[in-house]
Amino acid sequence: MTKLFYDKDADVARLAGRRVAIVGYGSQGHAHALNLRESGVDVVVGLREDSPSRDVASAAGLAVATVDEAAAQSQITMILTPDTGQARLYCDHIRPHLVPGKTLMFAHGFNIRFGQIVPPEGVDVSMVAPKAPGHRVREVFQQGGGVPALVAIYRDASGHALDDALAYAKALGSTRAGVLTTTFEEETETDLFGEQAVLCGGVSALVKAAFETLVDAGYQPEVAYFECMHELKLIVDLMYQGGLNYMRYSVSDTAEYGDYVAGPRIVDERTRQVMRDLLGNIRDGSFAREWIAENDAGLPEFKRTRARETKHRIEDVGRSLRRMMTFVNAKEVVPGAASA
Repeated sequence: MTKLFYDKDADVARLAGRRVAIVGYGSQGHAHALNLRESGVDVVVGLREDSPSRDVASAAGLAVATVDEAAAQSQITMILTPDTGQARLYCDHIRPHLVPGKTLMFAHGFNIRFGQIVPPEGVDVSMVAPKAPGHRVREVFQQGGGVPALVAIYRDASGHALDDALAYAKALGSTRAGVLTTTFEEETETDLFGEQAVLCGGVSALVKAAFETLVDAGYQPEVAYFECMHELKLIVDLMYQGGLNYMRYSVSDTAEYGDYVAGPRIVDERTRQVMRDLLGNIRDGSFAREWIAENDAGLPEFKRTRARETKHRIEDVGRSLRRMMTFVNAKEVVPGAASA
């Protein structure tokens, strides 16, 4: 049975007298460091000496050190840097300072699941993975709430790894909403699958295909954009609030009927087989090996694809329309810029 933990099940006092190193100060890193600090935890941010985030973290009143220094002086080290650079960072700057009795933490299980990081014996290895972008983790915490999170234990050398992970989750604010137990394998595999099949890959391809279908049939690109991209947020917000049934309750009967008759034609058995294939590639490590090899080669295909996608017509049309809608708080990505 799945177990949920809340504030009453966790004690931040377990972290008293134990410095926590937050390695990385990006979207998740800044949220973890600031939330923990405001929960009374002794935090140090570990960053490379040339990191532009050093001044930002220092300006926020946080202690900043090199990754080596942060790992050496801390009892708990949470790695919050991009997946593909974690293994080298770990080997060069964190592993030398991991001794029995310390704790290594992650917010995503990729490197443990696919064997890129192999922690030494005697060290607790756990995961607290908030189910929201870092800026949202911070924002909700400041409002007095918290975002849900997943917790997993890979190695319980101390016998109290779960209690310590829950203490961390409470300091982050997540036990205010609920923390769900999982495993490193389940978190990694479902996270990658969700990104590929629905959240990023599936949705992006569906939106582009629908937009192209309308434009190729002679409809105005601006109208196609509104129908296939802009209104998607409205539908997703309804799902977020009350699931599929609430979305169907909120739209017209015509839209609901179209959902029932057209959905199974879009997502048919072939689509389901592709999803099973994607999941198989994730579970057997094929995707991880491919992604690691792409990074090792300098990301040639990734960069080519990114450059091509930024030039898709839907982006040009959308950019112009979003500038007209001041309420959208429009964002613009400069072609060739690195991910945030």
